[in-house]
Amino acid sequence: MYNITCLKINSDLHLLFSSTSLPGSDQYSHCCQGMTENQTWVTEFILLGFPVGPSIQVLLFGLFSLFYTLTLLGNGVILGLIWLDSRLHTPMYFFLSHLAIVDISYASNNVPKMLANLLNKKKMISFAPCIMQTFLYMAFAHTECLILVMMSYDRYVAICHPLQYSVIMSWRVCTVLAVTSWACGSLLALLHIVLLLRLPFCGPHEINHFFCELLSVLKLVCADTRLNQVVIFAASVFILVGPLCLVLVSYSRILAAILRIQSGEGRRKAFSTCSSHLCVVGLFFGSAIVMYMAPKSRHPEEQQKTLSLFYSLFNPMLNPLIYSLRNAEVKGALNRVLWKQRSR
Repeated sequence: MYNITCLKINSDLHLLFSSTSLPGSDQYSHCCQGMTENQTWVTEFILLGFPVGPSIQVLLFGLFSLFYTLTLLGNGVILGLIWLDSRLHTPMYFFLSHLAIVDISYASNNVPKMLANLLNKKKMISFAPCIMQTFLYMAFAHTECLILVMMSYDRYVAICHPLQYSVIMSWRVCTVLAVTSWACGSLLALLHIVLLLRLPFCGPHEINHFFCELLSVLKLVCADTRLNQVVIFAASVFILVGPLCLVLVSYSRILAAILRIQSGEGRRKAFSTCSSHLCVVGLFFGSAIVMYMAPKSRHPEEQQKTLSLFYSLFNPMLNPLIYSLRNAEVKGALNRVLWKQRSR
């Protein structure tokens, strides 16, 4: 009785949308037809990846493997230095260690599957791993946004309120801020996944991306996704625009405080630390805002792939380079660790 009723409803919906010219009627008609023909769950997707020839894919495999190795090595060195050097046991490097963990996790969630698909003809991914990849991708992205805000707040307190720094940025406060960043990032990602899983998938199960990115997966849904789009935009305002405004306000006050510093050495040290963080903030927030809030171009899929590749692979690789090359304390810690190893 249930199946007969479902088929009757689907048939009526098909006749309704085929006889009207409402926006999205083709999509709903195709969906209803697919639902009547096949009432099974989606079990796997095809990741289309990069539309290039086999020789270019091998080249990309070697290049991306090198970048991924540098990402793991660079962020691993940052974590090791912070762990081994007691001079880096400060709130700033506490948050930097969390940023390194996020970058390693962020890249490891997307890149290994991308590398495997570059060498495989069958670029398949099962439904459950695909949804999990989407969740982890969003969770790490949201967490990185919040960690960057915490780092800017730490620099604001250190430069604008140096006498109260140890009280305001106590280890208890730093731990609460870090846990809050991870929790908020994960809960917001979970919201996206819950809204995604309520929708039916029918039609071609081909994801025009190199991993299960949220916007690309939503294109396979044969139902109204306006609620998902509204939540994505609202989350972008909350997690991108809001934090970016806080960072800019913090650094405007930091800049004013730096300009009042009389010591040239102190001014250079403050500029060195803050410029490193601003570079990371600009790279991450800039690409993310273009990805989720800017108007789409004529080739949105290729644009999304490029931007996703930028902050899935290039950003995590560049972050440790930026902090090590422009930060005297990190370079000093590296020299001290290497000197200890040589003296043994």
